[in-house]
Amino acid sequence: MSILVTRPSPDGEALVSRLRTQGKVAWSFPLIEFAPGNDLPQLPALFDTLQPDNMVFMVSRHAVQYAHAALQRAGRDWPASLRYFAIGRSTALALHQVSGRQVSYPHGREISEVLLQLPELQNIIGTRALILRGNGGRELIGETLTARGASVTFCECYQRCEKVYDGAQEAHRWQARGVDTLVMTSGEMLHQLFNLVPEWYRTRWLLHCKVIVVSERLADLARELGWQDIQVADNADNDALLRALL
Repeated sequence: MSILVTRPSPDGEALVSRLRTQGKVAWSFPLIEFAPGNDLPQLPALFDTLQPDNMVFMVSRHAVQYAHAALQRAGRDWPASLRYFAIGRSTALALHQVSGRQVSYPHGREISEVLLQLPELQNIIGTRALILRGNGGRELIGETLTARGASVTFCECYQRCEKVYDGAQEAHRWQARGVDTLVMTSGEMLHQLFNLVPEWYRTRWLLHCKVIVVSERLADLARELGWQDIQVADNADNDALLRALL
């Protein structure tokens, strides 16, 4: 098994290091990188619009990182009167570490669907919700909260930027190194890799690789694109990916 990890830095490199410690052949090939989001300067003012017991949602650790830096620059703290929610345990821990606040998160799969099953998110008519996220991404959380009667505001705290590669050159390199397993953690990156690799390499190599994904939704997308050997990890963090790969 030769594994290509496409998740961004530093998580991708960290997973590769752990795999190599376990004797696996693994390579890091980040498909995206991050930059500050367009809405980040407005974040302190957005917090000022919230009332006690209003909700703040963190969709990733990157949202925590960029939002906390923006609040620090403004000389602000995370308001103690708000209710905080995170997509999963690692994001909740990241927010708790920088804010000291209690953070609710799903204890099953770390996906939007499970987050939205939390009991405290069922009766929210008339409340306000601020969702801190990156550019693009899924709209499920915002749409569901709106349908349940909440007033939803988004803040683009960071941007995902595609890294530029020569598709033919990279495909030749990874095929020559015997890569037969791919780690993909978003639909955006699935599409990006599929479109990056020229058709000749796609049909003879890429679609024959095993794909490790982090949700059934991504598994369905991989099937639609043409992959057949697909495995779903328990969660999106490196611990779950490592378990799936070992």
